[in-house]
Parts: sequence; structure tokens; C-alpha cells
Amino acid sequence: MNTKKRVAIALGAGYTPGINSIIMGVAISTHSMGWEVVGIRDGFEGLLFPEKYPNKGLIDLSPDSINKLNPLGSDAMGTAASVDPFNVRTTNEYGMIEEEDLSDTLLANLKKENIDGVIAIMMGRGLSILHKLNLKGMKSVCIPRTIENDMAATSVAFGFNTSLSFSIEMLDRARQAAISSKKIGVIEVLGSQAGWLALQSGIAVLADAVVMPEFPCDVKALAGHLKSKITPEHPHAIVVVAEGSTFTNLPGTTKNDNDDIKKALSPLATEDDSEFAIDKSGKAAKVLSMALQQLLADEVFPLVLGPWSRGGDATAVDRQLGLAYGAASAKAFEQEKFGTMAAFVGSHIEFVSLIEVLNKARTVKADNGFLNVARALGIYTGA
Repeated sequence: MNTKKRVAIALGAGYTPGINSIIMGVAISTHSMGWEVVGIRDGFEGLLFPEKYPNKGLIDLSPDSINKLNPLGSDAMGTAASVDPFNVRTTNEYGMIEEEDLSDTLLANLKKENIDGVIAIMMGRGLSILHKLNLKGMKSVCIPRTIENDMAATSVAFGFNTSLSFSIEMLDRARQAAISSKKIGVIEVLGSQAGWLALQSGIAVLADAVVMPEFPCDVKALAGHLKSKITPEHPHAIVVVAEGSTFTNLPGTTKNDNDDIKKALSPLATEDDSEFAIDKSGKAAKVLSMALQQLLADEVFPLVLGPWSRGGDATAVDRQLGLAYGAASAKAFEQEKFGTMAAFVGSHIEFVSLIEVLNKARTVKADNGFLNVARALGIYTGA
């Protein structure tokens, strides 16, 4: 009877450069313990629908296959699908689409494949799914990844440094264009809940202003700041704005008497731009650019980095972090620290309960050290 433990790696939805380094960290450490390790194709979909895949939806992560992986890539297990095992879209006997709870099927297939537990590389909503699976008996450890660095409990999630480096590179190019054309550039970066990417990249390129979701931007105050900065010798400016930012004192906008009625009838009825009702990317740059153009009577050009930040090769920092997260998570699994997430705290990795991080975001506080740096450099933040 085979008593060797078998661990599976699952990848949550969304693309992040360099995921292979995490997989390598998990696999190498797991092999050193004498355990087997496999990958689940497309998140949990490989085990929910094994008939759609070769090898029953599993990928061999033996030492030989791991040696052939490129740590810069993310191709070891494919791009994960947005599949929630508790709400899987299926077609019933009448050809109608409905949602079905297939979590028991997933757990049964894990048992059928002799998989003792899962090390999951997750972000956002994936944590809630993982927690519910833990409550149903699945043993798991989570590795945090998000290029927006907004996951609670950890100071650095995997993927953030790569996105930050790319954003800084693109902002440097935008700055050169602004200087050459003597214009104001409003560049939107990712950050629906937290402004870490906008703040840290803005500081790196000496932006004139950084706008973040944590602090609603008074557009008239921002315009006043830019007026004081723009001179004949310095006829340009760069404003970095996170996509989730909100604005006050927008020029030319007044409250409509019917707004409250429309809002009661439909939460989306008060959207300023219907083209952004589903995909918010680009809205913050557009709104802020139009407002500043009216207030400053200067030409303002919007630029959206958004999804482009998800591409490219992983940085050296993320490669090291990925290997460290992977190795530490394998060790945590050996120590039966199930239902936890790896968290980079200070200079080491700790494991915190998923309960502590569910439905929480790591946001920029008013006393944050990076904000103090921005203030010292004369960068407007609105904080």
C-alpha cells in the first residue's frame, strides 16, 4: 500500500507573470520530503471535468519535469479558469443554463486521485472559495498573489514587484512624452481597492500627483497644485491615478433631482459613462483628464496601462519571493497548518488563518511611510 503523501497545486483565475517560480518552490520542497506533487489544470476545473483533459486533468510535476520549467514563465499549468466549484454553470435537460454546486464532486475526485491536500495560489474571491472547501474537509495552504498588493495580512504579495517595475518603465516613457509635447499626462494604473501601485510608481518617477482609491480626489485642489507646478520652464506634468479612484468637485457637474429615484430603481442608472458599466479600466483616466482640461485650459492626454501591467517576465524580486512562498507553503503543509495563507511579515514568512484575511483589503493608510515620502517630494496625494 502506497503511504507516500500526494499534494496538488491549484492556480486561481487570472494571469500573473512568473507563476512557475512558485510551482518550482512547492515541488522542489515537496520532493525533498519524499512526497509526490501534481498540478491541477485550469484551477479546479481539471478535477471537476477530468474527461476534458489528458491524464484526468492532472499534470505531472516530477523532479524531471520541474527541471525543465522556466522560472520566468507561467505556462506549467495553463491559465486558470474562473470556476467556482460551488457555482458551476451547467446545462440542464431542457438546454437551459443553471448553476450547480459541484464541491462534493471536487472533493470526491481529490480522494479518488489519492490527493491528501492542495497548495493553492489564489487572490481575492479565491480565498472565500478555498475557505468554504476547507470547511468541507479539504486540507489546504494558500499562497497570495496579486499585482495590486491589496491582500490583507501580507506586506508583499507575489506579482506586485513585477507589475510595479513595468509600471515605472511605462511611466518614465509617458514622462518623456509629456516633457517633449509640453502637455499634462494622466496615466491610469491598476488598483481597484488600493493605491500601492499608483503611489510607489508615482514616487519612483517623481510624478506631480498621485490619486488613489483611499482618498477621494478634490479635482479643484489638484488643479490648483498643478497650476503651481507648471511654469514656462516646466510646462508639463504627470498625474498617476489608480483605476478605483473617486473624485469630488468635478467641473460642470450638478446633482440631478431625479438621481435618488434613478438610484433606487437601478444601482447602475447613475453611471456617468455607460461604456464603463462592466469594465472600469480607463474610466478614472478619462474623467480626470476631462476635468483637468476644463480647469487648467491646457491639453491633457489620458493613458491607460491597466491590463498591460500583467505581462512580461517576472522580476528578480518576484522570482525569489515565488520560490520562498512555495518552499514555505510546502513546509507549512508538512506541519499541518491547514486553512492558512502565507504572509510576508517583516523579513520572514508567517501563516495566518484564512478567516483573518477574508473580505479584507490592504489599503494605504494616512500615516503610511510612502505617503510621507511623497509629501516630502512635493507630490500631491490628497491624503
